[in-house]
Amino acid sequence: MSGVTYELSVQWGDTDAAGIVYYPNYYKWMDQATHNFFKSIEFATSRLMKEEQIGLPLLETRCNFFQPLVFEDPFIISTTVIEIRDKVFQLSHRFYKESELVAEGSEVRAWTSFEGNKPKAVSIPGVVREKMVIA
Repeated sequence: MSGVTYELSVQWGDTDAAGIVYYPNYYKWMDQATHNFFKSIEFATSRLMKEEQIGLPLLETRCNFFQPLVFEDPFIISTTVIEIRDKVFQLSHRFYKESELVAEGSEVRAWTSFEGNKPKAVSIPGVVREKMVIA
């Protein structure tokens, strides 16, 4: 495993009637892992929004499922950068139970200024870009 890791465990409310994780929870966890990633590289998304009016809206997402997770399963999400363009970046999220890959997904997000009347994608600053790459 490489990248920034985020540890969780499956809660009762995360499961469906069959006792396995209901698939939208993977998307929720990928979003949480993204926020954890930026916090770990010292660009917490809450601070970015509050101090710089920068947000990271989601443009695209996907997830593939290989093995089910069930109530109380501990798991790790490993988040890495796949691609960084001028205003847009893509993150990979891999879900591991112990050392077994149980799901993998990705997100495409835009570095977006919320100053003014309309959100607008802006260039990702060099200092952020550098930290994203080495994480």
